[in-house]
Amino acid sequence: MRAAPYSPTAASYAARIAFVTELAERLHGYGTTAQRLEGAVVAVSQKLGLDCEPWSNPTGMILAFNDPSRALGESDTTRVIRLGPGDTDLYKLCEADRIAEEVMAGRLDLAEGHQALRALDRPRSARWHAMQVFGFGLASAGVAGLLRLPWLEIGTAATTGLLLGLLELATRDRPRLREAGDAIAGILAGTIAILVAAFVAPINLNTVIIASLIVLLPGMGLTNAVNELTSQHLVSGTARFAGAVTTLLKLTVGTMIAVTLLALLGIDAQVRAWRPQPDWVEGAALLLAAYAFAVLFRTARRDYGIVMLAAITGYLISRLAGDAWGSPVGVFLSALVMTAAGNGYARWWNRPGAVVRMPGIIMLVPGSASLRGVISLFQQQELAAGQDAIVGVLNILLALIAGLLFGNLLLPTRRNL
Repeated sequence: MRAAPYSPTAASYAARIAFVTELAERLHGYGTTAQRLEGAVVAVSQKLGLDCEPWSNPTGMILAFNDPSRALGESDTTRVIRLGPGDTDLYKLCEADRIAEEVMAGRLDLAEGHQALRALDRPRSARWHAMQVFGFGLASAGVAGLLRLPWLEIGTAATTGLLLGLLELATRDRPRLREAGDAIAGILAGTIAILVAAFVAPINLNTVIIASLIVLLPGMGLTNAVNELTSQHLVSGTARFAGAVTTLLKLTVGTMIAVTLLALLGIDAQVRAWRPQPDWVEGAALLLAAYAFAVLFRTARRDYGIVMLAAITGYLISRLAGDAWGSPVGVFLSALVMTAAGNGYARWWNRPGAVVRMPGIIMLVPGSASLRGVISLFQQQELAAGQDAIVGVLNILLALIAGLLFGNLLLPTRRNL
């Protein structure tokens, strides 16, 4: 005789709340935006026979539960959870999504599902940490190559990126040092670039600094913030925007400290504007950058191909359409296509669309333009100095958000992630 399928609604009220709370914490920690997180939590809660009213922001959540089968007010339960800002982890996001699907389908009971979510916290291997550090260097080298910088500057950016990866690893478990980590990174990147420009050869100073810091730039944070604001998640969007601007200012402060201290020591950087590389270097750099972001997004090995393909496709659409009709049009079309592609991937493969969507727009986000504008502003002490770059940032943001909105209209998703 075949056993009856397990029904998750048969579990205790407390167990169902515990599972939803654990899942919500996981999704928050893996970089999910407020509107997608809240939609996912509501959908899972309904499958488990719960009513849930979530409220999410970048540093916490409030989850209000009740059991619709009981009298109004009799089962009200509220969870207030303090969390740190999330960081993109595509492997764990996909695993959390898979576990939730298994539980809702009755293939895992709640206790097994809860245990599987907790198992995602197992320590990472030394090889994994080494690959993350290596990813910093590869991303910096790849972006420098995409900008067609000379070989000296590509090497400088790659070396600085590796050192920043080591710095990030060293500060990860040291809260006080991590608080100043962005400023220290700015000091390190600025110092190395200026020393190379002063004692080796003239370089594109600000561009090399930006390429070195590319992994730390809050471009995705700015994009997510404006996306949340346009979806009426005003508190979360405002807080995320403030966090992105704060990160940008800390990186700039660190860079300007390096510039000022070395100038006081009589070390002056020799600056030039020269980008001599042929097309094949840009093509190789695109492959390198796509692989680097697959590593830094903590992608499962089986997803490396699709993540790299998404990153390359997003960049090429933006580049080719931008050359034909202007940069804002290129960014808009790329964001639209990659958003629709992510929604299609989620709909037909029943996996998080973030696997396609996030890498597809990562090289479009306005982090580098933001930093360039703020550095120019501080260097020249004139508002007009960074005005063009700041206007460029707004154009990129508007084009990105328009692409995300119309991409969701073009092919709506049936999944929140």
